[in-house]
Amino acid sequence: MKKNVSGCSVEEAMRVIGGRWRLLLVSYLLDGSKRFNELRRDMPDISQRVLTLELRALEEAGLIVRTVYPEVPPRVEYRLSDDGERLRPVVEVVKTFGLWLKARPEPQDAE
Repeated sequence: MKKNVSGCSVEEAMRVIGGRWRLLLVSYLLDGSKRFNELRRDMPDISQRVLTLELRALEEAGLIVRTVYPEVPPRVEYRLSDDGERLRPVVEVVKTFGLWLKARPEPQDAE
């Protein structure tokens, strides 16, 4: 992950949860643990490679926990850590904002 250059707390938060997929991944994990392919089904437009990279970044940040079960074939589940649960209100605010954006009239072009 890139490093925070301004020292701003908003930049620090966006460094960890920014981008197209990370907060969306967190939102899907708010309901409980999921396997890799469940997340792929929830997010059909994400590539396998990008999903893997985003999950690793969230795990590195301490926001999700990856559990590998000793089975054949191995079963891997992802869940939010206690720190990741702190994102619940953030997801709710972003969801509310998204609903507002979808409901508002399209801005008119200035002529």
